[in-house]
Amino acid sequence: MTRLFMMIGLPGSGKSTLAKKIIIRYPGYKLISTDVIRAQLFGDEAIQGSWLQVWQEVQQQFHQAVSQTSLAIYDATNAQRRHRKEVIEFAKETGFSYIIGLWLDKSLELCLERNKQRSRQVPEEVIMKMYRQLSDAPPSCEEGLDELKRITD
Repeated sequence: MTRLFMMIGLPGSGKSTLAKKIIIRYPGYKLISTDVIRAQLFGDEAIQGSWLQVWQEVQQQFHQAVSQTSLAIYDATNAQRRHRKEVIEFAKETGFSYIIGLWLDKSLELCLERNKQRSRQVPEEVIMKMYRQLSDAPPSCEEGLDELKRITD
């Protein structure tokens, strides 16, 4: 079975930390991270750059994961429902047969506090916008996920 874990959550919610823990415990998984891709393409993960370039690299890495390991973690905020649906559709077209959403539903206050402690901070207004997007359109299996795990603690 080709399996994809799709991380969902605000900056500072712990997505990348959890993804790394999964990789350590299950080394067969391929990590596909938009932050890592931005660092490779633009020299710094903080540079947003062209989303089209980032998305093209994500697509290539999805294809590689299906052909090489069949297990992957997609680490991005995935705050917008429309964007989540596009990713899920593409993942299924690529050959992932089971997609699990891991929604790190942490409080806005916690995410803002963690963000302040980072060396690379996301502007608060960006986090607030993502918070509204997730609040207005929370992840659900109706988007095409086979399973959704909501992590609140």
